[in-house]
Amino acid sequence: MLLLKSFVGTGVLFLPKAYLNGGMLFSNIILLFVAALSYYCFVLLVNSKLAVDASFGDIGGILYGKWMRTVILSSIVISQIGFVAAYIVFTSENLQAFFQAVTDCADPIPIPILILAQMVFFLPFSLLRDISKLGFTALVADAFILIGLIYLYYYDIYTIAKQGGISDIVNFNPNSWTLFIGTAIFTFEGIGLILPIQESMKNQKQFPAVLAVVMVIITTIFISMGALSYAAYGSATKTVVILNLPQDSKFVNAVQFLYSCAILLSTPLQIFPAIKITENELFTRSGKYNPFIKWQKNVFRFFFVIFCAAVAWVGANDLDKFVAVVGSFACVPLVYIYPVSQASCAHPTRAMS
Repeated sequence: MLLLKSFVGTGVLFLPKAYLNGGMLFSNIILLFVAALSYYCFVLLVNSKLAVDASFGDIGGILYGKWMRTVILSSIVISQIGFVAAYIVFTSENLQAFFQAVTDCADPIPIPILILAQMVFFLPFSLLRDISKLGFTALVADAFILIGLIYLYYYDIYTIAKQGGISDIVNFNPNSWTLFIGTAIFTFEGIGLILPIQESMKNQKQFPAVLAVVMVIITTIFISMGALSYAAYGSATKTVVILNLPQDSKFVNAVQFLYSCAILLSTPLQIFPAIKITENELFTRSGKYNPFIKWQKNVFRFFFVIFCAAVAWVGANDLDKFVAVVGSFACVPLVYIYPVSQASCAHPTRAMS
């Protein structure tokens, strides 16, 4: 269940537009390939952890030196900032559509205003030092996401049946296929939680088998959601597929609001590791018994949230390209480069074979 939560977030709702960018056949093949390659690299990371008992960044530091630890931690922070920014923009666009539909207002609430409102909401959460205190918000978010996905499946099938077949799809889009690759990699966003979840298992050697089952489940969800929605809406598919649903339906508005709340409640969990890593690197002294240092850290956390909101404001101009860039430049090293290099050093004989 924890693995499912770590992978299923906003990425699944960006996939239908990504399918439009890549084309039906191309997208299905590439998504299967990305899933298989991601699983292989996840297992390499876990095997490195079994050989060198340390965190993701510390494994790199032990095997290659301090510079590799810094590179890995920097990539984690950059990727988490990208996830948080994408979450903020996603929530802003959905809340904008929701308020416009409910109030029948001709002028929608500007996206920057909604980003600012979310920033104010996140500021108190940024002061939390214990990630377990975010457990309840994550549980509520899981329930809301499940409701949203079930309704999306229903409405996609209903739309295809109502229009008498699939929409105007193509098997390969030569103009924008590269955007699909970045979004597909972004979708498998859970590598930062792989080792913590593996460490919590009683029998850690069984983790690859458990992970394989989860990867089959989430890949099935991703492919079916992307393909069904693209088949239903074709060239009219929007960046966030929920916006393709009829905005004059009160039930759709409710689902839209619930999914927005789910991502809103998931964002503090995404921002937590980025704040924790940067804070530990910048502050060498604890603020537990020193109020001055504690408030220095609090001010830093506030500015970190403001920075994430600023990145979201920039990314709001073209969300699908922003998601693809985050997937390409932040997630590729974390998933496909660092685990392989760590495994080759931790298990040189196995890597050569």
